[in-house]
Amino acid sequence: MTTTTGSREIVDAHLHLWDPRRMRMPWLDGNDLLNRPFGLTEYREHTAGLNITAMVYLQVDVAPAYGLLEAQHVARLAADDPRIQGIVAYAPLEDGECVRSILESLVAIGPLVKGVRRLLQGEPDPAFCLHPSFVRGVELLPEYGLSFDICIVHHQLPAIIELVRRCTGTRFILDHIAKPDIRGSALDPWRANLEALARLPNVACKISGVVTEADHAHWTPEQIAPYIQHALDVFGSDRVMFGGDWPVALLATSYRRWVETLATLTADMGPDAQRGFWVENARRVYRLG
Repeated sequence: MTTTTGSREIVDAHLHLWDPRRMRMPWLDGNDLLNRPFGLTEYREHTAGLNITAMVYLQVDVAPAYGLLEAQHVARLAADDPRIQGIVAYAPLEDGECVRSILESLVAIGPLVKGVRRLLQGEPDPAFCLHPSFVRGVELLPEYGLSFDICIVHHQLPAIIELVRRCTGTRFILDHIAKPDIRGSALDPWRANLEALARLPNVACKISGVVTEADHAHWTPEQIAPYIQHALDVFGSDRVMFGGDWPVALLATSYRRWVETLATLTADMGPDAQRGFWVENARRVYRLG
């Protein structure tokens, strides 16, 4: 496919925006690069010259008390940039039936709220997502028209596979290809577990956040290529989508470098598959306007 980076239409299925002066984000403490505002102005600067036509905002692990405020704030930001066409908000799904009050408040914000993400990557119990109350919280999401974004580290994949099997009515989106150990050049058992997850039809996968799992200063396209190719292979052309993971990705790459790297690594995909990866799959999965 000959589309140049600048003219290629892109739907960014994984965008973060934040201002740590407004909402508490403990995980940014001590991070000199990221512990500052990254808003729409900065995003436009970092993506200048790229044809980004829509974005999906992902919750940024603010302190839980700010979770609903975060979603409300981003809905207001969408008035400034209508390319924000989806919001994936925080909800404490481990509260089971009680989480209904949060889900009701989220959908009341409006149709921009498409899904929920409750980060699992930092949970010390690998089976946290299989606690009955958490499973119940995930089972409730379809009642509110919401999907679930999975953010885990590779060793948590077996439990997630079981969660997805138990929640057949919920649509799942895997973030960051489950964060494989790229620094350690380890493909297994991530490779087999990802294939097992991809066999479940209610899961899609974002090609996002990959380079932050590699050596931040010295990664090469060749090092990340086997991981990206495997994700593309097992999920197929209709269940993969581009995610920028900005500004977290700045730890390892500029936005443009990430786009150019993926353009190279997906160059052999046919026109329809390319269109799906860069645009249409995200529109369909997140039900964008």
